[in-house]
Amino acid sequence: MLKELVPHGRTHRLAVVVASMLQYASVQDTKKGRAVAELLQGANEDGEYGDTSGKVEKLVERLFKDAKVKYKRTSSRGQSYSIIDGAIEEFVAWDSMPWER
Repeated sequence: MLKELVPHGRTHRLAVVVASMLQYASVQDTKKGRAVAELLQGANEDGEYGDTSGKVEKLVERLFKDAKVKYKRTSSRGQSYSIIDGAIEEFVAWDSMPWER
């Protein structure tokens, strides 16, 4: 899926797709009692990913490498950024709905 979407996809849309993949992996892995779920749930607690961010980044980076697509991009202003960062931010804020407070 990433191989098809990433090359021409908009970063703000791709970040949500990858975050949803992480949410799905977390739920499925929890049902099977595996370590990936623990990592993702630890990252998702309280809407912060602090100490586990490096491990989560490596996990998401692996998704992109397996799909053989680049996750690093350059904006029209010449600034480098990563789809991974946006995906992790979306994942962490997945249940955060300020308008529901």
